[in-house]
Amino acid sequence: MDKPFKTKITEMLAIDYPILMGGMQWISRAEFVAHACNAGILGFITAESFETPEALREDLRKMRDLTDRPFGVNISMIPELGDLKGRTYQLADVVCEENVPVVETAGRSPGPLMDRFKAAGVKVIHKLTSVRHAMSAQKAGVDAIALLGFGSGGHIGLEEVASFISLPQAIEQLDIPVLAAGGVADGRGFLGALAMGAEGILMGTRFMITRECPIHEEIKARYVKAQAHETVLLMKSIQNPMRSIRNRFAEDLEAMEARGTTLEEIIQKVAGTRSKRAYVDGDPETSLLPTGQVVGLIKGVKTVKEVVDDVIREAVVLRERLAAMAS
Repeated sequence: MDKPFKTKITEMLAIDYPILMGGMQWISRAEFVAHACNAGILGFITAESFETPEALREDLRKMRDLTDRPFGVNISMIPELGDLKGRTYQLADVVCEENVPVVETAGRSPGPLMDRFKAAGVKVIHKLTSVRHAMSAQKAGVDAIALLGFGSGGHIGLEEVASFISLPQAIEQLDIPVLAAGGVADGRGFLGALAMGAEGILMGTRFMITRECPIHEEIKARYVKAQAHETVLLMKSIQNPMRSIRNRFAEDLEAMEARGTTLEEIIQKVAGTRSKRAYVDGDPETSLLPTGQVVGLIKGVKTVKEVVDDVIREAVVLRERLAAMAS
């Protein structure tokens, strides 16, 4: 396929299409991410999926055998517990030592890591949930931001502002490229984001429902079945809302929050290894299934390349339709 959409992001990252596959916990390892890169986009390996920094290093080296295209690493700077802060620095050092060209940071300001990344020539794309935080990230020196809207999956922040509002606001106020993150699954959303001034998109949910994605087929089937109104925001009581598919686990957690519970009880309930087990065992009711409202637009399981090709092909057709309307 030709390269019909040249943007600041395609130029910055040396990719064919301005589409990024966001880092997904437990899922985004070399074998999966390489399919995204080979399809002409950029994917992120999730650093927190590995027990040790050296295990991440092994996966990065494996990636070199699977693709000769650019790829990135997701580093989530979640609130420090124990030696997590030191671990984050170690993961960042591995990224720099292995000459990874770009990182996706999230969770809090990447400021403490910027000197490391800049010295190593690593591009930084910070994923966040508000224009206010985007301005701070720009001051910290990031190269681009990915802005999550209210309908996005996973941790969506406290702003509760839709992408159609926050995206143009960010683009007006920032000097660095802005990516639309969340709420996009096809060429319609892709072209709409570009029309608002975005330099590209970042997708997660759509890529979970692909043949190459290493989660159980029963979990994929549950995602395909889900409708937009069947997602739910959880953990609002601890100021850390997450959007997930409404299932038995989500309803149990809702009930816990409604009657009042502690931070410790919620953290124990949503321990990340639960999702990891569900992805392997295939029980769609016993853990969180993070997803965006865009899940309601996804009709079936495709290959990663088919998803990318379909987005670009549909966007080209729509662009031609709009051009015809203006003639």
